[in-house]
Amino acid sequence: MKKTGDIGEVIAIEYLQKHDYHIKDTNFKFGRFGEVDIIAEKDGKYYFVEVKYRSHLWYGTPEESLTKYKLSKCRKTIEYYCLTHKVDIENIQFDAIAIVKQKTSHRVTHYKNIEI
Repeated sequence: MKKTGDIGEVIAIEYLQKHDYHIKDTNFKFGRFGEVDIIAEKDGKYYFVEVKYRSHLWYGTPEESLTKYKLSKCRKTIEYYCLTHKVDIENIQFDAIAIVKQKTSHRVTHYKNIEI
């Protein structure tokens, strides 16, 4: 059985592929500093994507979980990925995909070029 976050990542990957992104890596971890959910490439640029999924809004929206602390951990992980995979830091972008389960579908919102 899939965990809730896994469901969101599958939906986000399908969304990105539908929009011509090529998935390079998923769940890239950098020790205690955190992880990046999806790393994709499109037109020679690398996209680091944080996925936030909610099956209900009882504890807030997916966007509300993108805290300064979370973004700081993402930045460190992205910097480490770029260093170890020889990706030009000037040729990257950080995005977030917020997904909310609805009765028969999901609402997907793609936030592009978030400053971290």
